[in-house]
Amino acid sequence: MKHYQIPNQNLWTGRVSNKWLYLHEKVHFTPLNEIPKAQKKSIALLGYACDEGVRRNQGRVGAVTGPDVIKSSFGKMPNHLGSNVLLHDVGSITCPDGDMETSQKTLAEVVKVLLEKKQFPIVLGGGHDMAYGHYNGIKTYLDTKKEGQTIGIINFDAHFDLRKNTEQSNSGTPFYQIAKGCEKEDIDFNYLCLGIRNDANDRNLFQRARDLDVIYVMNDTFQIPLLEEITTWINAFAKNVDYVYVTIDLDGFSSAYAPGVSAASPMGFTPHIVLECLKTIIGSGKLISLDIAEMNPKYDIDGQTAKLAASLVHYVAHAVSGS
Repeated sequence: MKHYQIPNQNLWTGRVSNKWLYLHEKVHFTPLNEIPKAQKKSIALLGYACDEGVRRNQGRVGAVTGPDVIKSSFGKMPNHLGSNVLLHDVGSITCPDGDMETSQKTLAEVVKVLLEKKQFPIVLGGGHDMAYGHYNGIKTYLDTKKEGQTIGIINFDAHFDLRKNTEQSNSGTPFYQIAKGCEKEDIDFNYLCLGIRNDANDRNLFQRARDLDVIYVMNDTFQIPLLEEITTWINAFAKNVDYVYVTIDLDGFSSAYAPGVSAASPMGFTPHIVLECLKTIIGSGKLISLDIAEMNPKYDIDGQTAKLAASLVHYVAHAVSGS
């Protein structure tokens, strides 16, 4: 498969207990062609080692190494997964020679295979352009079942990422591309953005969001004191779709928590509100797949952003497996 790279075992190190107390002791290194159809709960970590979309969007490059750093940080964390839960590192999608479009297509193919194998995919990036490939992988998988299921996208982000791809697709265009694909197929574009900022989106993007019937919560509302109201919006959104795909852009967090991103700002949201929302989403029983975007180790401080990303993966992995 073009641009696919098998797992790198050297990323997974940490304390040795010989009792599976740490995740690096729990993980299986499983190339895609060896992934079995899961007979029990199973989580698959997949890297998207590409920041070509960030470069095209005039952002700070460096997210290409994000997936490896997140995996390394995650591996050092305690393992509370049940013995009946499998954890796989299935490798990464790479982006040689700036060939982002092929990387997105390969990502879609791999996500489809993982879902067919009854894995729960967690994709680690890498630029947010991965959302286009990730969504298409989910959609292709559901299309093969021919049951007409609807997908709702929940994006934790400061940005709409609804820029037009009139010249080249990039990390700012994935949801516009998805919207145009939905329009072409005459299906609903279900998109909820949490944490949108006025200082991160121009007026054209706000108008485009309104034109596309995007539901969004501004950053000044996306706060713990308003959690009950936010939970109501999430539940109402999830109720109207069959499946939910969650994408978390690390640059939506305040740089106090996430300095190592492609577009850092001190004005972002906190990890606490995101964790509470994830609890609600997972509780809906509709979460089909999740990714974390824009991890940029080049600008991280003391591994802080990597630890945040790894902690989010830690929470989701344990929550979706019931551990």
